[in-house]
Amino acid sequence: MTRSLPDLCDEHGGLVQVAEPLFRDFGGTRAFHGPLATIQCHEDNALIRSTFETPGEGRVLVVDGGGSLRRALVGDQIGSLLLKNGWAGVVVYGAVRDVEVLATMPVAVRALGVCPMPPLKQGKGERNLPVRFAGVTFTPGHWLYADENGLLVSPTPLS
Repeated sequence: MTRSLPDLCDEHGGLVQVAEPLFRDFGGTRAFHGPLATIQCHEDNALIRSTFETPGEGRVLVVDGGGSLRRALVGDQIGSLLLKNGWAGVVVYGAVRDVEVLATMPVAVRALGVCPMPPLKQGKGERNLPVRFAGVTFTPGHWLYADENGLLVSPTPLS
C-alpha cells in the first residue's frame, strides 16, 4: 500500500468508514489492505482456522469475536496459516496470544488485546455475513485498508 490512510480519507472521505481506534498491532506487518471476508464467532476459532487453511488471495479476514478478551482467537499457529496461504491480514474484535512470536512474523494482525487462554474448538459461528463493531460495518467483498493511522473500509478498491 503506497498511500496513507489520511491521504485516502482526504480523497475519498465521503465513501469510506473509519473504525474507532480500538485496535493494537501484533504482527510484524503494519500496513495492509484487501477485500474482506468475515467470521462471527465467540471464543471459538475453529472457523478461523479452517478459513485460513484455504487460499487467501490477498483477502483480509475480519473476525467479530464479540469483543471478548477471555479467550484468544488468533495465535502463532493461525499466523503461520495466514502467511502460508496468502492472506493479507486479520482484524480481531477480541483477543490474540503468542504475541511475542506474531511480532516476529511478516503478518498483519490487529486485535483489541491479549489473552493467554486458548480458544474453544467447537466450530460455532458464521461466515461471510456483515458484522458491525468499532463504528463500522464490515461487509464481505468490501475493501479494508490499514496502516499506523488506523483502519478504514470502502465498498470499492481505492487507488
